[in-house]
Amino acid sequence: MANKRMPVSEWMRKGLEEHGGDLLREMVAVFAQVLMSTDVDAVCGAAYGSRSQERVNRRNGYRSRSWDTRVGTVELQIPKLREGSYFPDFLIEPRRQAERALVSVVAESYVNGVSTRKVERVAQAMGIEQLSKSRVSEMAKTLDGSVEAFRNRPLDGGPYPFVWLDAMAVKSREQGRIVNVAVVQAIGVNAEGYREILGVDVITTEDGAGWLAFLRGLVSRGLSGVALVVSDAHGGLKDAIASTLPGAAWQRCRTHFMTNLLTRIPKAAQTAVATLVRSIFAQPDHDSVHAQHRQVVEQLEDRFPHAAEMLGQAAAELLAFADFPKTVWKQIWSNNPLERQNKEIRRRTDVVGIFPNRAAIIRLVGAVLTEQNDEWAVTRRYMSLEVITACHPDQLRNAIEEEPTLAISA
Repeated sequence: MANKRMPVSEWMRKGLEEHGGDLLREMVAVFAQVLMSTDVDAVCGAAYGSRSQERVNRRNGYRSRSWDTRVGTVELQIPKLREGSYFPDFLIEPRRQAERALVSVVAESYVNGVSTRKVERVAQAMGIEQLSKSRVSEMAKTLDGSVEAFRNRPLDGGPYPFVWLDAMAVKSREQGRIVNVAVVQAIGVNAEGYREILGVDVITTEDGAGWLAFLRGLVSRGLSGVALVVSDAHGGLKDAIASTLPGAAWQRCRTHFMTNLLTRIPKAAQTAVATLVRSIFAQPDHDSVHAQHRQVVEQLEDRFPHAAEMLGQAAAELLAFADFPKTVWKQIWSNNPLERQNKEIRRRTDVVGIFPNRAAIIRLVGAVLTEQNDEWAVTRRYMSLEVITACHPDQLRNAIEEEPTLAISA
């Protein structure tokens, strides 16, 4: 019998001549065919073309199937059997055309803000055929399991003395129309002083009912020990905080307030007024903060009476931080975690533009927040244990009367 096997070196040379830069893809295809052929031989009980008493089945041709891999689209010839059916589930997944690793790459690109159109072009450059925008979206659905697990996890890192709440508008298709929906999220500082994404959800409108349901969900998952909540002055949100987090002080977000205040100031004077208002938050103690606030209001009354009125009426909600120990002040105002986080989310959502449904919004935003939460868990503490101890509900009552440097309780 003549030896029909080709030496490896000759096979590679021939592959380079015929396939050029696609030799790796051809090698993957050959390797996959050999694996399937060996597996089918085991199912049949005998090798292809051989006679054996142990044979229990026979081959019956092939069926073609495209398989998208990291080296391009490979055309597989899956063997068929005369009795029953055969599918190489060890190699590819049923009803899924893409390799698992490729799915992970596409999903990661989607999370990092690469649009589905750009992913499609990159895939075509890799030799992958017909990777449409809809298929990219289907691959991104592999993120759903991890996102849901993250959103429903128990909040067992409490108490959470500081919580920030905010919402942003995102466009979505609903019932054939393009509407604005609100993505609500909560960030807290846990008992170890690390930042933590507490929750994220999509509600129809930023109203009291939506915020109430969101906060009740956080409480049911374990949110407790909240001493201060920082948010904008949305009426429904304030009522929801009072209802679900009794005993927690509410601080109006300085960034949001400053934006609203400067709308009542001529553009030429906005920089000077903003500097003047910021001086309120730079005072050394409780009395100085309130005294500076009154002085700034008086200075604004002559030239900008509407701004002065707004600043005066917001005294209680804007100066709530002054009732906390001084060591807490700088930590609250040094870096609002929501501001930077919103920029990162917006950078991704702007690429999409209009989401096909709410599930797609949760998928993208939830994946971004999951990744951010993992990064925060291994970085340095956002707040010192000294600050966390000072704001513990058992000690907060008497903390203001103590020295500025507070010892950590045993």
